[in-house]
Amino acid sequence: MRTPSISPPPYRRRLVTAALTAVALLATAAVSACGGSAGAAGDTGKLRIGYQRFGGLSLVKARGATPDVEWSLFESGPALTEALKAGSIDIGQVGEAPPVFAAAGKIPFSVIGTSAPIPQGEAVLVKADRGFRSFADLKGRTVALNKGSNVHWLLVRLLEANHMTLKDIQVKYLKPAEGRPAFDSGQVDAWVIWDPYFALAEQPGVQVLADATGLASNREYVLASPDAVAKRSDEIRSFLKSYREVTDWGIAHPEERAATLAPELKIAQDVTARALDRSARPLAPVTTAIGDELQAITDSFIALGLIPGPVDLRSRVDSRFSEVFQ
Repeated sequence: MRTPSISPPPYRRRLVTAALTAVALLATAAVSACGGSAGAAGDTGKLRIGYQRFGGLSLVKARGATPDVEWSLFESGPALTEALKAGSIDIGQVGEAPPVFAAAGKIPFSVIGTSAPIPQGEAVLVKADRGFRSFADLKGRTVALNKGSNVHWLLVRLLEANHMTLKDIQVKYLKPAEGRPAFDSGQVDAWVIWDPYFALAEQPGVQVLADATGLASNREYVLASPDAVAKRSDEIRSFLKSYREVTDWGIAHPEERAATLAPELKIAQDVTARALDRSARPLAPVTTAIGDELQAITDSFIALGLIPGPVDLRSRVDSRFSEVFQ
């Protein structure tokens, strides 16, 4: 005799179905929370821009020239390249050394734009009453700088120019917010820093021991996520066009530029103007020569043992947007 099949009552079937649906929804939510939808958001949402205080992108933001992008502020280039690594920004602006350290760290990015050289925009600061007359006088002294930033390359070039090595000084790696109080209180003998922190530190009793003139170009570099370059090239091109237009406007209108940027930076207008006068330069396309320049910096850092090699930075240069900067 066959045993009859037993089916649950209709209301039980409805409860089981509802429970299974709830579990499926929770699983989907968990995947999204872990980043499953992050790539899609980056592809279809606002273009995400990483910027630093005072860099050319700060003026774009202050002018409201690109209302359809999302802005993220970073204290330094290395912090910005970490955001590229995390996939939280699409485009960012940094100095000379951050692309080198980022490439050595296997962070994916393309170099899509640069600027004219800005050697006066970074410097070695000392206290005037300490009696230092040249960088060579810092032998055996403590020198502070932000590791992996543009001034790291300036330090390397200053050491070479003065026939010194890293063993001849005591390097203390400090972020800008840490470097200023350490310098002011005399905890370090010299501070290698860039604008606008440079301009802010130019107080009575502070001496500029050297800047990058004749040593380093101190260019700005525009980095982009390769994924964004591949999938959002039209949006990037439009953004870069606005960036170029705002930069050109600022150079043509220095007083208005300082008045616009000072509130954004929360810095006095006269300090902002002083920094801009020496540090705001036109944008420029990336070329084979720019790739060679970046590779030379990279090779020097490898030779000093500051990064592991080999690192091919030339291959990171992408000239597809160069017509925007011509």
